[in-house]
Amino acid sequence: MLLLLAIASTPAVAQAAPANSHPKSYGEGWECDRGFRMVQAECAPIKMPANAYLIDSAYGNGWECARGYREVGNRCAAIELPANSFLADSPYGRGWECDRGYQKSGNQCNLVKLPSHSFLSSNGRSWDCDRGFNRVKESCVAITLPAHAYLDSSGDRWRCEREYRRSGDSCIAIEVPSEGFLLASGRDWECNRGYRKSGESCVAITPPPNGYLAASGRDWQCDRGYRKSGSSCDALAIPANAYIGSTGNDWICKSGFRRRGESCISAKG
Repeated sequence: MLLLLAIASTPAVAQAAPANSHPKSYGEGWECDRGFRMVQAECAPIKMPANAYLIDSAYGNGWECARGYREVGNRCAAIELPANSFLADSPYGRGWECDRGYQKSGNQCNLVKLPSHSFLSSNGRSWDCDRGFNRVKESCVAITLPAHAYLDSSGDRWRCEREYRRSGDSCIAIEVPSEGFLLASGRDWECNRGYRKSGESCVAITPPPNGYLAASGRDWQCDRGYRKSGSSCDALAIPANAYIGSTGNDWICKSGFRRRGESCISAKG
């Protein structure tokens, strides 16, 4: 019994640190030195190929290939650069990009052929037409401007000048009728206050008796106590126990009454 107690009270012997290891910077125990990895409680050297460098990662091979090389199996193979190319800063893809003015074609960089009246686009691998020209297949064709037209800000479309509107491939003059005026856009017209559009003319708005010109200036409304009926303003027939509503063009039953047809009846009925 005493022997068992003695064994139980003996502290556990810590596992000895293997070669190529060092104590952990926090907590207890040890970890492998840089360039080594734990393999079955030992620190085994990381086998690194030529043109590679160590990385601090517990996953993968523990190394990466140097710039200009790509991992192929367990080695770092040199990236083959075609003419007119440069190394790309990405571990994916072919590892190279074409110089400005060249575009990829298989494993080569071919010169971007610029047609007349064109320039290299911002990516340097295609082209756009100069202002005033449109792309047609592999050429830049001049835009034909009709009379009274100009190129818009895009440079590949046209618009009509003020006081003209587009009609097919032409710009035709806008004919402003009597009592009309040109809108700020310069491409349409509207009628003066007191007139409304009717086809290509401005016709006068004539309010009927007990009517007046609306705030818009392009229609009429009836006075308070009157209601529109076709082209007239008819007086409201206000039944007993009713009053004119806030709109002024209809009536409402007083409290304690409800509407039935054109009358106000007791709400209790």
